[in-house]
Amino acid sequence: MTVKNEVTKFLNYLSNTWQQVIENEDEAINKAAELIFNSCKDGGRFYVFGSGHSHMVAEEIYIRAGGLAYVKGILPPELMLHQMPNKSTYMERLDGYAKNMLTLYKVEAGDSIMVVSQSGRNNISIEMCMEAKKLGANVIALTSMEHSQSVSSRHKSGKNIYEIADVTIDNHAPKGDAAYRMEGVDTGLGPTSDFTGIGISQAIIIGVISRLKEAELEIPVFKSSNLDGADEYNDRLFNQYYGYWK
Repeated sequence: MTVKNEVTKFLNYLSNTWQQVIENEDEAINKAAELIFNSCKDGGRFYVFGSGHSHMVAEEIYIRAGGLAYVKGILPPELMLHQMPNKSTYMERLDGYAKNMLTLYKVEAGDSIMVVSQSGRNNISIEMCMEAKKLGANVIALTSMEHSQSVSSRHKSGKNIYEIADVTIDNHAPKGDAAYRMEGVDTGLGPTSDFTGIGISQAIIIGVISRLKEAELEIPVFKSSNLDGADEYNDRLFNQYYGYWK
């Protein structure tokens, strides 16, 4: 196979994976959007969390052009990948960390939170779901069901996040995430969880905005800061929605 054909093959692989989302996740995405809409209209917020590479899915809908100002990202740098290799891997297996994060970010009853995790098996994601539910928040899990159902939990509860959440959305990424195969290469390539996860997250935001519009409520959406006049517009949203931490 030529290099060009290999690229085309992978693009088709991506397309087929996304098609699985389209065919199977519409109902779950709408359920998530409904929970988040109810939080927003009642004065709450929509929190998003992910560690390791999953933080990129959470970050995608936080203070973003086209993004909803109700979104608050729980994105502590120690759980991302830029500080040190494997640091986030070790930290996401710690007990007790998530509860403190929820306290710090002031998650409350009536809020909604989406926890993004490919495997859904590590302590911080599981405890983020469990502790948020104790606070009375709605919990949405964005995970790979193929992966999560084939591995054991690392948490003492024995549960993975799909077993805790109010709504679970399957990203349709395969077990191990990187599963595209190329002849002569002995490991999987081309992870898809961020690709589908970002698309799903943006679909959720569209679902929330459509409900705000139908209810004739304010739709606070950021503009690209690279458009003329956008800075003044965005600053008003920053001051209104981020000028204080509720």
